[in-house]
Amino acid sequence: MLENIAQSQDEISRKLRVLAGYRTALNHYKSRRGLARISWVTWIVTLGTIATWCYTADQLALASGAHNLRDVITNILANAINIQQNDTLAAILISYGAKDNSLILAGQYWRFVTPIFLHVNLLHIALNMLNFFILGVFLERLVGHLRFLLIYLVTGVISIIASFYFAPQEISVGASGAIFGLVGAYSIFVVAHRRALRGGGIPALVWLVCIIGANLSVGFFIADVDNFAHIGGLLSGLLLGWWFMPRYVAATGGEKTSWMDLHSLSRRWPLALLTILGTILLAMIALHFTGG
Repeated sequence: MLENIAQSQDEISRKLRVLAGYRTALNHYKSRRGLARISWVTWIVTLGTIATWCYTADQLALASGAHNLRDVITNILANAINIQQNDTLAAILISYGAKDNSLILAGQYWRFVTPIFLHVNLLHIALNMLNFFILGVFLERLVGHLRFLLIYLVTGVISIIASFYFAPQEISVGASGAIFGLVGAYSIFVVAHRRALRGGGIPALVWLVCIIGANLSVGFFIADVDNFAHIGGLLSGLLLGWWFMPRYVAATGGEKTSWMDLHSLSRRWPLALLTILGTILLAMIALHFTGG
C-alpha cells in the first residue's frame, strides 16, 4: 500500500513538473522586450512570399496578354482556382526557381530552396500563407526566432529533396512541405507535454492526426499535389521537433525556482550545425542516386 502511495505521489509530481514546464514554454515570449516579442520571422516570410507570388502572377498575366492593372486582376481571378495557362505558368515558375530536376542536375542547386517561396495561384498562396501565419505566430513565440527559421527552412528544403528524389517528373513549388514540417515539430511538443494537457493529450494528438491525414489525403484526389514533399516535410519536422522544440526543466539551486530550456540553440547549436550539414549531405545523396 505504501508503495502504491509513493508511486501515485511520484506520478503527480511528474505531471506537475511537466505542467510547469509546459506553461513556462508557452509564456516565455512574454519575458522578451520590443521586437524580440513580435513574430517578425513569420511576418517577413509571409509578406515576402506574398510579394513573390504577386510578381509571378503579374508576369503570367503580362505573358497572357494583359495590358493594364484591370487585365492583370482579371487574369489572376480567372486562374484563382483552376490554371488556364499551364505551360506559360510552368515556364514562369521555372524561370524564377521552381523545382525542376533537369535544371538541378545541371547545377542549379539553389532550386532546393527557392520553390518554398513560389506558389501557383491565388488559392494556393492564400491557403498556404493563412496556415503558415496562424501556426507561425504561435510557434515563433514558442521556440524563438532562430529556431523557428531553422525548422521552417530545413523542413522546407528536405521536402523539396523528397520531391526531387521520389517525384522527378514534377515541377514543384509551394511552402506546404515546410508547413507540414512545422506541424510535425509541434506534434512532438504536444507528445512531450501530453501529461499537461486534457485527457493526457489524446484529444490534441487525435486532432493533429486528423489535420495531417486530411491534408495528405488531398494529394490522392487532386492532381498536381506533391505528397512526397508533404511527407518529407512532416517526417523531418517530427525529427527536428524532437531535437529543438522547447523542453523546460527546473534548475537546481537558489531560493527561487528558475527554468532552463534544454533544447535552446545556445545549448544545441552543434546539433543545429550538424542538422544543416546533414541536410546538405541528404541533397548530395539524392543527387547521386538521381544521376547528378
